[in-house]
Amino acid sequence: MSVRGVKYQALSQRLQEIGVEQSADNLRNKVNKGIMGADLLLQILYVLKARPIDAALLKEILTDLERQNA
Repeated sequence: MSVRGVKYQALSQRLQEIGVEQSADNLRNKVNKGIMGADLLLQILYVLKARPIDAALLKEILTDLERQNA
């Protein structure tokens, strides 16, 4: 979301366009608590037009997240 510059409200609207009803607050809670189902994750990746990532980029992202949470 941050790479695309998309906020939760905009994500909610994009999901609604493909028939997925999720409020911005609900999305924020699911992301922050890490309780998102695989189906919703795939729908989010679809509406964000995510591109494939390789293992090195995934490792970099996880390292950055660990630093932010430390």
